Amino acid sequence: MNKKIMQVTAIGMSQVKLLSALNSTLMEEGYEVHSLCTADEYEDEIRQSGVVFHNVNVARSINITSNIKTLLSMIKVFKTVKPDILHVHTPVAALLGRIAGRLSGVPHIIYTAHGFYFHEGMSRYQYYFYYLLEKYAARFCTDYIFTQSREDCELAVKGGFLREENCLHISNGIDLDARFNYNSVSQSAINSLKKELGIGKETVVFSFLGRMVKEKGILDLLEAFSSVNEIYPDTVLICMGSMPDSERDQTAGKEIEKYHDKQSIIFTGQLKSPELYYAASDVFVLPSYREGMPRSIIEAMAMFNAVIATNIRGAREEVTHGENGLLVPVGDTAELARAMSYLLDRPELIEQMKEAGYARTLEEYDEKKVVKKQLEVFGQLVEEDGYETVI
Repeated sequence: MNKKIMQVTAIGMSQVKLLSALNSTLMEEGYEVHSLCTADEYEDEIRQSGVVFHNVNVARSINITSNIKTLLSMIKVFKTVKPDILHVHTPVAALLGRIAGRLSGVPHIIYTAHGFYFHEGMSRYQYYFYYLLEKYAARFCTDYIFTQSREDCELAVKGGFLREENCLHISNGIDLDARFNYNSVSQSAINSLKKELGIGKETVVFSFLGRMVKEKGILDLLEAFSSVNEIYPDTVLICMGSMPDSERDQTAGKEIEKYHDKQSIIFTGQLKSPELYYAASDVFVLPSYREGMPRSIIEAMAMFNAVIATNIRGAREEVTHGENGLLVPVGDTAELARAMSYLLDRPELIEQMKEAGYARTLEEYDEKKVVKKQLEVFGQLVEEDGYETVI
């Protein structure tokens, strides 16, 4: 009999973007993998991958009525499936999933913190509210915490969330062999894409990838780039991403629409394969307000980009200021514009940062290593339960 693992996220996008490599490896090793999330445009892709899909509407904010409905639905699914390991992700889904898992008697509950919800940009009250929520959810409803950020791991251990041996820093990683292999991209392909997008060969290209919401810093970036573009007209900004229908923050849409007519800003929408767009870019910009361990920065560095990011958890672990990129304060549009201008005046520095970021990615952010760390814990749990190990 195969061991069953239940993966819980709020939306299908997270299952595909964050868990595809782990899930496919688990299935190759003989695990039966289940997915629980809100049904969205990624449902078919999840099903086609061989994962058993369970549609439960998971709100992405604290709302007592909807959260209780979600909790009851989760309990029903867990009691039916009887997973051996519950692996939860994303803040609200992870909290409700762990409570439901404990109430359902799931033997092992693992929480991957892609970034604890509390962060330094919150008010003191908000910070400690969510800090205590995470701490006691860990103590009473969690067996292991995996963190992508080293800062989060150290914080969890210091704060007594769990014993040190039950907190594991797994980092973040991407597919450096097939998908994000810069050496496999031809210059002719890059030139063809630039021609298709109307970008000149000598134009300096900035890029962004993420949800089109305020907390990702997209509005700050659009404002900063617009001011820079007036002084440096031979520049372009490629904005990759969209606003999912299930997104809790729908307020940024109208503000973003104001920039749709600017020839120097290209909106691609959601891309399943952004690799070539990264390769066509010189500087990747992520002025996010909150992150865990941003995969987009790693992807961009793998495809030979310098980086500008906000000085926040996760991003500052990936970007060393002055080495492979620049760090700017959160929400400071003027400093963001200055950082972009600084690099435009120093094209040789952009090239040096590209080289440094590429080298760091090859050394530290291989997806296979991240998956292996998780499989080792799953394997230990398999042995503890008396199953024949599958890894």
